[in-house]
Amino acid sequence: MPNLVLEHTIYTLSQLLSIDSPQIALAGRSNVGKSSLINALAGQKKLAKVSATPGKTRSINFYRVEPQGYYLVDLPGYGYARASHTERQAWAKLLEKYLSGASRLQALALLLDSRLEPQKLDLELSHFARECRLEILPILTKADKCTQRERAARAAQWRDILGVAPLVTSSSKKTGLRELWQRLHQTAGVLPESPGEAKAEAEEDMQA
Repeated sequence: MPNLVLEHTIYTLSQLLSIDSPQIALAGRSNVGKSSLINALAGQKKLAKVSATPGKTRSINFYRVEPQGYYLVDLPGYGYARASHTERQAWAKLLEKYLSGASRLQALALLLDSRLEPQKLDLELSHFARECRLEILPILTKADKCTQRERAARAAQWRDILGVAPLVTSSSKKTGLRELWQRLHQTAGVLPESPGEAKAEAEEDMQA
């Protein structure tokens, strides 16, 4: 499993960095489970702060993927109703500036709650990403909290909207994490793993 290292935390437009490495942005509504998914991908419990209070992430966090050398970029959660109007405006500007201006940004990984019908803010962000000519990688979260039929229906909805089938994940059950890592590597332009590594990982899965 790759290792994630938090390298940069950005709070303001003036702090935005020009990083000459491939990047994939992670975005989603508050309480979509973004921090939990980052921790699950890293195989750690406390790398990204998980809070019972939605909207905890108020910065852009750059996680370097090692040894592959690209970045997963955790964007502020949106749609947090209890934040002030000024705070929401600041987060929106920071998010939009990064998505439209990062030269090495390869794609937007859009996190979507498996339990919810397509939400207005998610649709607006996907439209904005397309305007920025970004590839969209839809990811359904919290798959363990609904039935297989519900997950399939939600996946079909988003496939029809975005033109690409979403990956189905559960942070608590570790569902879909290997497939997600593979898609992230491909999107970042990282060479696929060698046959030997693939065989070793398959053997680890069988022993788990």
